[in-house]
Amino acid sequence: MLRKLFRKTPLAWLQVKREKTRLAVAVAGIAFADILMFFQLGLMESAYVSATGMHYRLRGEMFIINSVSDNVQTIKPFSRARLFQAVGTDGVSSINFLYLGIGTWRNPDNRTFWQVQVYGLNPSNPAMDVPDAISQFHKLKMLNYALYDQAARPNLGNVTTQLQQSNPLPAQLNNLQIQVAAVFTMGVSFRADGNLIVSDSTFLRLFSERQPDEIDVGVIALKPDANLEQVQANLKAKLPNDVLVLTKQEFIERERTYWSQTSPIGVIFGFGTLVGFLVGIVIVYQILYSDVSDHLPEYATLKAMGYSDRYLIGVLLQEALILAILGFLPGFVTSLGLYGLIAQATLLPVKMSVDRAALVLFLTVVMCIASGAIAMRKLQSADPADIF
Repeated sequence: MLRKLFRKTPLAWLQVKREKTRLAVAVAGIAFADILMFFQLGLMESAYVSATGMHYRLRGEMFIINSVSDNVQTIKPFSRARLFQAVGTDGVSSINFLYLGIGTWRNPDNRTFWQVQVYGLNPSNPAMDVPDAISQFHKLKMLNYALYDQAARPNLGNVTTQLQQSNPLPAQLNNLQIQVAAVFTMGVSFRADGNLIVSDSTFLRLFSERQPDEIDVGVIALKPDANLEQVQANLKAKLPNDVLVLTKQEFIERERTYWSQTSPIGVIFGFGTLVGFLVGIVIVYQILYSDVSDHLPEYATLKAMGYSDRYLIGVLLQEALILAILGFLPGFVTSLGLYGLIAQATLLPVKMSVDRAALVLFLTVVMCIASGAIAMRKLQSADPADIF
């Protein structure tokens, strides 16, 4: 049906391009709505990616966390005894742990204070997979030594350059003296301006209120032939309900769910996307309504010549689709540049994806068709009797 419709005289295209100023305003308006949607969706996804960066690096297939922990940033510790209880369960190969804490970093250059995410682990058997730090983990066996995230925001200081001149580099974390021995790459998040990896002993010294037998994440590695679902069911039956036993995918989804449904960030960005969508509907409706109003006599004449309402509505929908495509292209290109600027300014992982581009294109088409559907009422009012 669509192919047959587009093979006819391109009345919709002739209508769209006839008023150059109106066309430019329509394209600019749709592009603005698309940029707004791209902006909100891009920042929202960057929040999810940065929040789950640690999860993908964990060495294990099963994880234990406190049942009252909503997300990693506000995670609650639990007794290490729960992790030891997992030992001996069929399918479990080994156990490990991870300490998490938000520390106060002092910029060595200007003495300002910033928040950093601190990971405490066993240097001889790290619970995280950090490829560019594997050869440096042995340095953490010395008390008060740390690895510094070279992808941290610049406001933490020019640590990487200074480390090349002085190794180890003296620094201050939680008002205590530490030594930065090497760098790795992880990336910032909405909560922390950078990341530090320390040994479990150093972590407990930096966070003196923490107890050694209280860990934040229990990491469980399974045997190669183990059944993931069966081991999880066995662990859930074995452990008390004060902890959760999660697969890696469940752990990641739990974090994403928090940021999308509970955190204000997900609500704000979701609302911003909706606002962009509604703005686009209003703009396209005004353009199509004005076009129909200005050409109402011509539409009435076409009706008198025998053209049906169905044909005229098809023309209007074609106009809406043309506007959607013409407006999406500059919006997409502008958003690519905007993503680059945001990523450079904030160091957040803001990148364009095929899925997001397809989603915004779909929303743009729906937005324009919805506007066309609203404007149809004016088109159907075109009565030949009013002209002749």
